[in-house]
Amino acid sequence: MNQKNGKNSIGLDSCFEELENPIDLFSKWFDKAKENEINDPNAVAVATSDNNQPNVRMVLLKGLSDKGFVFYTNFNSKKGMELKSNKKTSMCFHWKSLRRQVRVLGKVEEVTKIEADKYYNSRPYKNRISAWASDQSKVLDKRETFLNRIKEFEKKYPDQNKVPRPPHWSGWRLLPDEIEFWVDGEGRI
Repeated sequence: MNQKNGKNSIGLDSCFEELENPIDLFSKWFDKAKENEINDPNAVAVATSDNNQPNVRMVLLKGLSDKGFVFYTNFNSKKGMELKSNKKTSMCFHWKSLRRQVRVLGKVEEVTKIEADKYYNSRPYKNRISAWASDQSKVLDKRETFLNRIKEFEKKYPDQNKVPRPPHWSGWRLLPDEIEFWVDGEGRI
């Protein structure tokens, strides 16, 4: 723990504010991460499980409310299939520059079609096309196969303003049962 002018430089004395709703504290920490993290402060490890085998991967947090934490994915992917069969999941944010971490445990629910459409339509054209072209979590014989699928969907949807959301692409909201806040200190205190 570094001391500057008699104060803790990582804000240990003030970072665990006494707030009624832990989502409010997360929002404050997340705002600080947006100011300090070089890349993707919204990157979060999401863990799923099927047949008692945990799986973890990085996704991007794309929504936050008092209800929970939202991320989007291909529902036919391994993560999508596991979340359909086992709604229990967890996520972990790690902001190394802040020496802070937040773990969230709970169950997921599918976001509404309106939410999914709104977010999908805010994405760049290439991202919307790749949502159609990607067979996420499937074995890819060669890169050219994927690139050719992208070209096919670019031909199918040439108008960048009219790319419908694929039926297999939507979002999950993690409804927290537990949120753990952690700050590193000298001696890992």
